[in-house]
Amino acid sequence: MTLASLRRQLVAGEITSAGILHHLSGEIAIRDGRTAAYLSHDLEGALAEAARVDLSLPLGGIPIAIKDNMNVLGQPCTCGSKVLSENYRSPYDATVIRKLRDAGAIPFGRMNQDEFAMGSSTENSALQATRNPHDPARIPGGSSGGSAAAVADGTAIAALGSDTGGSVRQPASHCGVVGLKPSYGRVSRYGLVAFASSLDQIGPLTQTVEDAALVLQAIAGFDPFDSTSLDVPVPDYLCSLHDGVKGLRLGVPKEYFGEGIDPGVRRNVEAAIQNLAGQGAEIVSISLPHAGHAVATYYVIAPAEASSNLSRFDGIRYGHRSGTSCDILDLYKKSREEGFGAEVKRRIILGTYVLSSGYYDAYYGRAQKVRTLIRRDFETAFRQVDAILSPVAPTPARKIGAFANDPLHEYLSDIFTLSANLAGIPGISVPCGVADFDGGIALPVGLHILGPHLGEARLLQIAQAVETRVGA
Repeated sequence: MTLASLRRQLVAGEITSAGILHHLSGEIAIRDGRTAAYLSHDLEGALAEAARVDLSLPLGGIPIAIKDNMNVLGQPCTCGSKVLSENYRSPYDATVIRKLRDAGAIPFGRMNQDEFAMGSSTENSALQATRNPHDPARIPGGSSGGSAAAVADGTAIAALGSDTGGSVRQPASHCGVVGLKPSYGRVSRYGLVAFASSLDQIGPLTQTVEDAALVLQAIAGFDPFDSTSLDVPVPDYLCSLHDGVKGLRLGVPKEYFGEGIDPGVRRNVEAAIQNLAGQGAEIVSISLPHAGHAVATYYVIAPAEASSNLSRFDGIRYGHRSGTSCDILDLYKKSREEGFGAEVKRRIILGTYVLSSGYYDAYYGRAQKVRTLIRRDFETAFRQVDAILSPVAPTPARKIGAFANDPLHEYLSDIFTLSANLAGIPGISVPCGVADFDGGIALPVGLHILGPHLGEARLLQIAQAVETRVGA
């Protein structure tokens, strides 16, 4: 049930949008108990939208699942947190939701996530733990784990996720679907509950590269409600999708192929790179000298911005309010203590520390300087090559609970994806095979393709070449 194939059947009158929704609802009832990808879904509301949808629109009649940190009018928006799970309902549509509706799509389902998108496993959700459809004992990745798991499991046609340090691409790799993080500013963030405002970006998770192009086409573009949105033309992402890779120069950074990569991951990624070479691409060895500083830089900047963004959830303006406080300061403390989970508290404390008097220049100021160096590394690389190839994650999906007492190890799982957010460039994860891990369990592996700012069309073109060869 790819988006593109369903669109053809809808236009031909072979199926109806209501039929798709009933089918998905049935699949959710049968399958979601195993993966726990959905937090909620409103079938009646979606059917009402389907009854008046214009099938001539690009996404006319297609249900799209939504990560639970994007506002959809009248629906819950919990961000996977107790802070917002009690009674909050969105008073408006996020810009991406409005754009989906303008394209004829139907927002359907609220997908589980790590609390406030802070995590790489979806274990940090305060509401439930989502599981990988390929092996329920393993994580789906995160923070957009619910979106990725549902698409992989066939309970969603396509989904939106948010990516602050790899939160679309890493779960896409772990679940064996396509995940695209657009360039910073390409897709509006208005209506996305902010984690780290200079890093957040919304992107699609889909079954195919063509589907990702179709969704991106609908949600990309300038938005006056987002001051970081870019007022630049949006290209036709489908027109060059099948142009192949002959003559393209593709860079392989030596820093991304060192120690610590699982042999099965390395084998699949290197095979995909050789396949691209066999299709006519020139593979070029490159260097990203400051790549080793990306994790430390990210975990200064992202928590700093999170500590500021989450200050609004104080029990008065937004979110959970403690019923046992004795004064205003006690209300603040108890509301946040009761509402936030351990990982969110950890990052708020870290972010507040690096922004505090006497430490700002030593940590936050210095991290911003290193961020500039990382961005310049990519600018230099893209003067030599058209795109950069690497693994998405150093290992396949791990078992649930494996890093329960080791947050640092969890942070390192995003080592290949963080830099794209720091530099503001686009990245895509495309399945490049499966490998046997832990006694013969077949788990997906994703190839990571990075491009220059606003270079999504070229990334989709390369990803399509990978998908075509893997599918063959």
